[in-house]
Amino acid sequence: MSKKVVIIGGGIIGLCSAYYLQKENHEVVVVDKSDFSSGASYVNAGIITPSHIIPLAAPGMITKGIKWMFNSSSPFYVKPRLNIDFLEWSWLFKKSATKQKVITAIPVIRDINLLSRSLYEEMKSERALDFFYEHKGLLMLYKTEKAGEDEWNTGKKAIECGLKVANLSQDELRKLEPSVDNSIKGAVHYLSDAHMSPSEFMRQMKSYLVSKGVVFKSGTEVKSFNVKSNSIESIKTKDEEIHFDELVVASGSWTQNLLKDLQLKVPIQAGKGYRIDVQKETNITFPSILLEAKVAVTPMDGYTRFAGTMEIGGINHIINPKRVDAITKAAIKYYSNLEISNEAKLAADCGLRPCSPDGLPYIGRVSSFKNLTVAAGHAMMGWSLGPATGKLVSEIITDYKTSMDISPFSVERFK
Repeated sequence: MSKKVVIIGGGIIGLCSAYYLQKENHEVVVVDKSDFSSGASYVNAGIITPSHIIPLAAPGMITKGIKWMFNSSSPFYVKPRLNIDFLEWSWLFKKSATKQKVITAIPVIRDINLLSRSLYEEMKSERALDFFYEHKGLLMLYKTEKAGEDEWNTGKKAIECGLKVANLSQDELRKLEPSVDNSIKGAVHYLSDAHMSPSEFMRQMKSYLVSKGVVFKSGTEVKSFNVKSNSIESIKTKDEEIHFDELVVASGSWTQNLLKDLQLKVPIQAGKGYRIDVQKETNITFPSILLEAKVAVTPMDGYTRFAGTMEIGGINHIINPKRVDAITKAAIKYYSNLEISNEAKLAADCGLRPCSPDGLPYIGRVSSFKNLTVAAGHAMMGWSLGPATGKLVSEIITDYKTSMDISPFSVERFK
């Protein structure tokens, strides 16, 4: 049965939800307070990451976070503040960062990433969208033997999970990626990963959805909800009231605050990430992560993107020049003859990644409202998990059996 579905949020999760919902002949409206041209979905590294099987909330991250807390140019920066949501999130993060919880999360993260990769490839094969997509894997470059050993331990876990991983010597790496600096000792190559150009995909997806009758309402901020019994009947904006059968909240880092109006507790903290685009030829051909610096490098369609840092510091879009410099300095240490101009640094942008305390997204319905589905909290895997999340949202609303078990993504697991 066709339903009218309103999606709050115009990022990769919202657009992929719209994509699969319109395929099931639902009437779809996407609302966003932005103009559908900015945010984390446009500035991310564009990597599809079955390799990222270890969640952010892993043993040792608390120690690293404390060590890096007072260094504003560190890869993972937490700005301490007396804010009840932040303090509660921090406590839940600490409780989640256990060896057993990581072991439980690994196959879940692998499965949703592999589902998503196959859906990107299916979209590509259908040819309604003609986007840049390459499946070359991901190189984890290291300068120290310790970083290499630690990453290979993760690589061996990935092999146990059925993923294909190679441990490359310095010579093997240089044959694959000659542009790396002589100081790079080797790399772990995850052959399961792929990469894209996010802005191009988002533009194409929006145009495709408009052609299929999906309605986009930009500059539209949700002010309140009209609730009757256990159903949300409409949302109110500054200019209008929009009625619907089903509501999807895919509003990223703003999700927690939005759902508070419905007395729902969904812990999320915004994790700011930065990107620098170099438009000229760099000779970099493989997407990579610079292990010690925690910087992602992606050769995109006509340019190279350098992205990184995780800055837990509330909702703001302030560009910190120290963090832009840190990404730049790291990149030129890993690649020979790489130049990043001041112009590129001045054009750096940022986006807010919505981080759940345990590193798993929230995908599913809530018990208190029969027509509300939440899809948020994907942290650094939002781009990777867009299609899988959209497909699952569509299956939930259409009352189909879901493509995978969604119980680990329960929206109320921290209730």
